[in-house]
Amino acid sequence: MTKLPNFSQSLSQLIACPSISSTQPSWDQGNQEVIQLLATWFEQLGFTIEIQAVPETSNKFNLLAKLGSGEGGLLLAGHSDTVPFDENQWQSDPHKVIVKDDKFFGLGTCDMKGFFAFILQVCKNLSAAQLKKPLYILATADEETTMAGARFFAKSQAIKPDVAIIGEPTNLVPVVMHKGHMSHRISVEGKSGHSSQPNLGVNAIEIMYKVIGQLIELKEKFQQNYENKAFDVPAPTLNLGAIAGGDNANRICGHCHLDIDLRSLPGMSDDELINCLSEALKPLAELYPGRISFAEMHPSSPSFKQEKPSTLIDIAEEISGHSCCAVNYATEAPYIQQLGCQTIVLGPGSIEQAHQPNEFLAHSEVEKTERLLTRMIQHYCL
Repeated sequence: MTKLPNFSQSLSQLIACPSISSTQPSWDQGNQEVIQLLATWFEQLGFTIEIQAVPETSNKFNLLAKLGSGEGGLLLAGHSDTVPFDENQWQSDPHKVIVKDDKFFGLGTCDMKGFFAFILQVCKNLSAAQLKKPLYILATADEETTMAGARFFAKSQAIKPDVAIIGEPTNLVPVVMHKGHMSHRISVEGKSGHSSQPNLGVNAIEIMYKVIGQLIELKEKFQQNYENKAFDVPAPTLNLGAIAGGDNANRICGHCHLDIDLRSLPGMSDDELINCLSEALKPLAELYPGRISFAEMHPSSPSFKQEKPSTLIDIAEEISGHSCCAVNYATEAPYIQQLGCQTIVLGPGSIEQAHQPNEFLAHSEVEKTERLLTRMIQHYCL
């Protein structure tokens, strides 16, 4: 049997397996190498291994590892992919862990391959015979783009744990609420023509100007009518992210599109947000029949809330020493919650490092994280 790596070694090996998820095909990679590496390690520890091909993806897989038997238990979950990187802004090879200034630098150290390196270490002294309830490890695919891995796993309903912890970087503060996310492209079809005869065309940019006015009004309505003080940005947000249209200064613009980002509060459904968007654009759609449309750019991610009272929240606050909080970014939590378990987001490292050049995980996280995971396993499985 091959000797299992220590924390630093396992982190280095995970980071050395590229698994970038991107909507740009030139960047997008499979995750089979990192999934196989995790499978090899956890199989040596006595876990049963299931590798699932994720439908409608290219070479993307989920890993489910299980130790022990019976009902309920604890699920430790995370994603196996990373975001792309800007090589010019990195001071080292993103796929090679560099140890400097009491930090591990590398793509995915914080978000979030490092979490699996921690799990491996705390599982080294476990045996199935010790466990009164099962321990599950889930590594998903494509979290950074479509969340296809978590969506598929939620639909499969393969397991029914009592509780789940998703190890995204939260500085070991329990996260029990986050916003949802959706993105849409609003398109305006005009009628092109020569700029010297504007009456013979329909300028899509001019219509889009009016569309933007309606969207800014909707943004203000969100701020006036919705509030959740658990968030540092307490209202739903609407961001005008990217715009493109026209082809030349002396041509009437025949087409213009605008990409927007909407982030909902817990309790707001996708249908409710889409209805708000439709109502905001309805007067212009009636004024310019057939010229304004909008469509989802990517599958939306729902908002998340772990309802109280929750024994998991109480235990997580006690073990971590931190009160629970809400965050503005999206995670796989709403999908994992569909398994019917109490769910929180709780992991090492700072979200400020996620998606950043020279991403790192501080050495100071190691002992704290291993202690927290050990206590969680003891409480829910032993």
